[in-house]
Amino acid sequence: MNLYKPFCAAFFRHPLLILFLCLLAVDPGHLDAEQLTLEQALALADERNPRLKAGAARIDASAAGITTARAYPNPEVSAQGGGQTYRVPGNVSGFVQSYTFSQPLELGQLRPSRIALAERSRQVSTQELSALRLQVLANVRRTYYQALRFQGETQVLRENQRTVEEFRDRIKVRVDVGEAGRLELFRADAELATARAAVLSSQLRYVGALSQLRSAIGVPLPGDTELAGGLDPPVTLPSLDVLRKEIASRHPSLIRARSEILRSEARLSYEIAQRRPQPSLIAGFDRPPDVPIYRAGISIPLPFWNRREGQIAEAVAATRAAVADSEGQLADLFASLEGAYRRYQLAEQQLANYQEGVLRATEEGLRAAEAAYRLGERGILDVLDAQRVLRTVRLELHNAQFDRQSALVDLDEARATELRKTP
Repeated sequence: MNLYKPFCAAFFRHPLLILFLCLLAVDPGHLDAEQLTLEQALALADERNPRLKAGAARIDASAAGITTARAYPNPEVSAQGGGQTYRVPGNVSGFVQSYTFSQPLELGQLRPSRIALAERSRQVSTQELSALRLQVLANVRRTYYQALRFQGETQVLRENQRTVEEFRDRIKVRVDVGEAGRLELFRADAELATARAAVLSSQLRYVGALSQLRSAIGVPLPGDTELAGGLDPPVTLPSLDVLRKEIASRHPSLIRARSEILRSEARLSYEIAQRRPQPSLIAGFDRPPDVPIYRAGISIPLPFWNRREGQIAEAVAATRAAVADSEGQLADLFASLEGAYRRYQLAEQQLANYQEGVLRATEEGLRAAEAAYRLGERGILDVLDAQRVLRTVRLELHNAQFDRQSALVDLDEARATELRKTP
């Protein structure tokens, strides 16, 4: 009890002590940066991306358009009242009532063609969402690996910075004991400053790539997000002819383009169906003061001046444009496929070249240059040059790996590969 009171008094006299103990009580796991995997990024985009939500809303709107197309035209009812006076002897004066009922009719192909057009519009909206989903998820995947590239590049440059720092410390020791001139320390300091600047530049590129990833996902991400993932394993690609047939048969953009052709043809049928005059049934009842009058008839518009030549010509032109767009879409996809295919092959060759001995040779060259420098057989410039070569080779190997990954992303997008892993 005697020790408790002095401890409490000291505790409340020093608020910094309170803050320090509070920091010790915080769970260290909450201080770690939030990890984001590729599958998590794809799931976020698939569920919450605003562009995909807008595409789903357009499908709902086109489904509502089918309900609108199936609706029958509403009848019309009119009522009028007035007075009647007589001039001829024997007639009756008094209040007059008049009622009219009119029901428009839809004959021929007008109603079926209108429903068919609405159904084609829903098909186009559905295929547009499929193509948009593929584009969004592929962009998320592309920006994810781009950010992962710069994250790994920063790690490579930090390792190079540590190597330069260690070498600079050894130079400083030699300068302090008089085994080397101060000029060598100046050169080592300059190389270290260059290495630090390279790390900062890579960090800036990583921040920009992370911002692009947030934009591609379409939802906010924590500011301290770190990417946790690796590259896809290499794949064995089939021939280009096989891939072209695969694309032509199932790519959502091509299916959407073909659906657009069918919708244009349905619109043409609808415009042609509207050329036929659509009659209306009319029934009326007049009640004058003396004798009631009943009427029935039909009203038919006469297409003398407007025969819908312009609307039909627009529909024909839209059909031709849809066919041309489909052909152009196919050509663009084939070009993208071939480009990604060639890039993947070249990246594979480049990786094999680096992995077969270039990296090992540069590492051995750096060790030999450092050993020769310690023995006085080489100067500091030879060591610095060897360090730069090793840094360049490591970066080239790193970039070649991500170049192959980028080509694989483009190939998967061209092939319309399902990008999310199914459980």
